[in-house]
Amino acid sequence: MIQANLVLVFDWEWKNVLLCMKKRGFWVGKYNWAGWKVQWDETIAEAAKRELEEETWINVPLESLKKVWYFHFFFAHKPEWDQDVTLYKLEWYTWEVKETEEMKPEWFSIDEIPYDKMWDDDSYWMPRILKWEEVEYEFTFDENGKIIKHTQIK
Repeated sequence: MIQANLVLVFDWEWKNVLLCMKKRGFWVGKYNWAGWKVQWDETIAEAAKRELEEETWINVPLESLKKVWYFHFFFAHKPEWDQDVTLYKLEWYTWEVKETEEMKPEWFSIDEIPYDKMWDDDSYWMPRILKWEEVEYEFTFDENGKIIKHTQIK
């Protein structure tokens, strides 16, 4: 099981969230969040900090990232892709972000999140997160990234 992370970045007014357009690799052309795989020599939080900086140029102290939510992603056609994902939030971010080779960061109003250009699971959990609910899900995807099963744990 891959240990992974995602970082949700919110502006200081809690009106906007930072999404990243994937420019290469898996799921090109879709919006996602900064983050992904934990390397062997780092904690999940350290990986989240590193991924955030690599994909957006946001460099913040480790203690700025707050561990809040959990997901478990399963891929019916490729079990080696299965992931336990820890979601972190970064609050009150006001500095500049930069486009990288992999991601194009972009601010979106929380009322205008482009769910149709994101992973299908985002529309299940993101509205609950925006209400600051405790969230944990399991999602199983088919070979096209479509949900074939989901379970709300919390």
